[in-house]
Amino acid sequence: MRQAKQAWILLALTAIAVRAQDAMIASRQVHQAPDKDGVYYTGPEVTAPRLLSTVYVPYPTDVPAKEIQGMTVLAMVIDANGIPAHIQVLHRHGEAFDQAAIAAVKQSKFEPGKLGDKPVPVWIDVRVVFRANRSQAVPQVLIAERDLPLPDESQFVNKHHNPLPYTPPIPIHTVDADFADSFATHPYVQVAIVDVLVGEDGLPKEVRVRRGLGFGLDKKAEAAVWQYRFFPATKKGQPIAARRNVMVDFTKF
Repeated sequence: MRQAKQAWILLALTAIAVRAQDAMIASRQVHQAPDKDGVYYTGPEVTAPRLLSTVYVPYPTDVPAKEIQGMTVLAMVIDANGIPAHIQVLHRHGEAFDQAAIAAVKQSKFEPGKLGDKPVPVWIDVRVVFRANRSQAVPQVLIAERDLPLPDESQFVNKHHNPLPYTPPIPIHTVDADFADSFATHPYVQVAIVDVLVGEDGLPKEVRVRRGLGFGLDKKAEAAVWQYRFFPATKKGQPIAARRNVMVDFTKF
């Protein structure tokens, strides 16, 4: 649905293929880049949009009994003027609820995210929880997908600035998994450990859960890791395919 910024990753990979020390120098010169549509994710240089004025979501009338309680989650771009655009439904609750949530978000006011001092379009998620007491719902901003800083030189070279014999893959773009049941209370730590084979291009090639949570959440964790992006493992400064474990957080609903 949403693609991580390939140009940013490829630039770093090109640099590392030349020499590890040069790669790190080049990576520090690369500013956080947008996706192919010119939209950013929150990250080391991009701040998240904020809700300035919230429009409450009225509880729909004449809804089926099975839909009394639930949640709608929307993905959207908050543009440089603070206006929601490209609204997508990530988690459906029912047509009446989803449309009510979209209508409220369109009327809400946002402060745009910024790259430095410059307002830029940024991806966010918004959740709207509908409760059994039929009260008005309040849209809430979620940051479930984010860019991470590129690794610095110290992680790739020794004290003489020569490439290390081996460095593991390093995540540079992560996605939270979401709950199968947003109202379920799980008595376990809400983190899964997932094994991933990362290719030379920094993309996941194989994904499997090593320590799961059950409750239908393991597939959610695997699906999230397929959307990760990595700075690839290196052997003497050259990118290679390698495995590593990642800890997958679940979106806090």
